[in-house]
Amino acid sequence: MYQYDTVVAALNGLKQRGYTLDFNIAFDKLICAENDACLNPGEFEITEVHRFEGATNPSDEDVVYAVESKDGNIKGSLHMAFGTYSDEVSPELLGSLRMNIH
Repeated sequence: MYQYDTVVAALNGLKQRGYTLDFNIAFDKLICAENDACLNPGEFEITEVHRFEGATNPSDEDVVYAVESKDGNIKGSLHMAFGTYSDEVSPELLGSLRMNIH
């Protein structure tokens, strides 16, 4: 399991390992402006999750997801705040963003 100290280090590390696209949330799907890719909840897997808390303010929380299409042809990352400043996400998409890490 990879571990990173900062959001920037996580994003850079994922890019070096082939997660080159940048995804954004569009309520009920993930979209990528770079190649017009669109992944619905059943079309991708979260392969890694990296959470970060602000050193001085616990409400400064970010999460970085490693995203891979189920066919393996699309790999990228999703970076977002969680908690008070998180994006609006459909319940189905939120369920797809959950991952159990052991």
